[in-house]
Amino acid sequence: MDWKLLKETDGLRLFAVVLDRDEEAFGTIQDFAARQNITAASVSAIGAFERAVVGWFDIETESYRRIPVEEQCEVLSALGDIGVDKEGKPSLHLHAVLGLADGSTRGGHFLEGTVRPTLEVMVTETPGHLRRTKKSEFGISLLDLSAREA
Repeated sequence: MDWKLLKETDGLRLFAVVLDRDEEAFGTIQDFAARQNITAASVSAIGAFERAVVGWFDIETESYRRIPVEEQCEVLSALGDIGVDKEGKPSLHLHAVLGLADGSTRGGHFLEGTVRPTLEVMVTETPGHLRRTKKSEFGISLLDLSAREA
């Protein structure tokens, strides 16, 4: 992974982050956010994976149905945000649309992906804090705009 700070103004930072072949994207982006002490940001990415997993959240079972993509795929769009969990650690939430060789797509909550050949990620940090709080009625952590800073 390589990264560059493109802009820093009034608490807003814009980073370009480039992941290399064979890096696991979700963990690498989350680790980057931790090292940069990012507590609130939007994330977008394009690139490709040699394999990936997206998920569909089943409200009834409160779990993700894993949708494996076991082939080279284009990251047509990956969008999401970074907040912090109750311990103050970065919490990444991304959705992705992956393009397959036949022109079909797979999409959902981004769970994992092995980069091949690259993933270009833009992280736009905002001056503030976003907190994720576990919602018992859904079984997942969601942004809680009323929560205090971690």
